[in-house]
Amino acid sequence: MVTGTLVNSAAVLAGSVFGLFAGKYITERLRGTLMNALGLAVAVIGLKMALSAENLIPMVACLLLGGITGELMRIEDGVAWIGERLKQRFRSDSPTFVQGFVAATVLYLTGAMMIVGCITEGTTGDGSILFLKSILDGVASVALASTLGAGVAFSALSVFVVQGGLTLAASHIAFLQHPPVLAAITATGGMIILGIGINLLELKTIRVGNLIPALLYAAVYALFF
Repeated sequence: MVTGTLVNSAAVLAGSVFGLFAGKYITERLRGTLMNALGLAVAVIGLKMALSAENLIPMVACLLLGGITGELMRIEDGVAWIGERLKQRFRSDSPTFVQGFVAATVLYLTGAMMIVGCITEGTTGDGSILFLKSILDGVASVALASTLGAGVAFSALSVFVVQGGLTLAASHIAFLQHPPVLAAITATGGMIILGIGINLLELKTIRVGNLIPALLYAAVYALFF
C-alpha cells in the first residue's frame, strides 16, 4: 500500500548519504556554486508551477491566509523543533542541520506530485508517480546534503510519515484528484517552493513552513468556487 513512499524515503536517505560523503571532497567555492545552482533550479520549478494558474489572485489570497494561519500555529517552529531534537539526539555538530531538515522536508512535501502520487497509490495501488518523484528527490538530496549536511537525511522520516499517512487516507480525500483542485494546489505549492529557492540563494529568509496551510485553503477554494 505504501511501496512508493518506502522507495521515496529510501531514495532521500541514499541521496543524502552520498551527498554527505561527496561533500567532504567539495571545496567551499564549489559548494557555494552547487547551492546557487540548486536554489535557481528550485526557484524556476516553483515559478513554473505558480504561473500555471489561469487566475493567480485567489492563490495569492490563499497564500496570505495560509501564512497568517501558519504563523499563528508556528508550524515552522514546530518543524525546526523536531530538527533540533534530532540534532541533539544524534549529537550532530552541523550548523546547518535544522536548515537542511526544514528545507528538505518542505521541498519534498509541498508538490502536487506528492499529493497525486499518494492518492493514486492509495486508491489504485499504482506507485509509478511516487517512483518518479523518488528519482527527483534522490538527486535533490545529493545536492542538498552536500551543502546543508545531515539534516537533509532525516527529512526521509518526514517523507515516510506524511506521504505514508496521506496514501493510507487516500480513499477519503479522493477529491484532491479533481483537476481544478489539483491546479490550485500546484500553483500555491509553486509559490511556496519558490520561497525555498529564495532561501537557498540566501536572498531573504522566508519561513516557508508557515505557508503550508495555504495548500488547504487552495484546495477548499477550488472545490467550492
